[in-house]
Amino acid sequence: MEVSVSALRAELKSWIEKARDGEDVVITERGVPVARLTGVGSADLVSELVRDGLLTPAQAERPHHAVPTTAQAVGAGNGTSRSGLSGLVRRIRR
Repeated sequence: MEVSVSALRAELKSWIEKARDGEDVVITERGVPVARLTGVGSADLVSELVRDGLLTPAQAERPHHAVPTTAQAVGAGNGTSRSGLSGLVRRIRR
């Protein structure tokens, strides 16, 4: 689909919508192609999935979870506490 610069200026919003819908719009100046207007598919993927009914927007915010301390991660308080990563590896192997 081709459009002249003057027509593009006059109806920019409608041409952007056509590009968003997947059409390639070639912009011409005095009949000579000078630019191409195309939609950006990856940037609008979530909106497209919502529009098509394949994705439902979240109704509430995600809950925040506390990050465990190093002592909690390696089993402090239950008699299996070890130092650092090696203690965690030993605990996992059991």
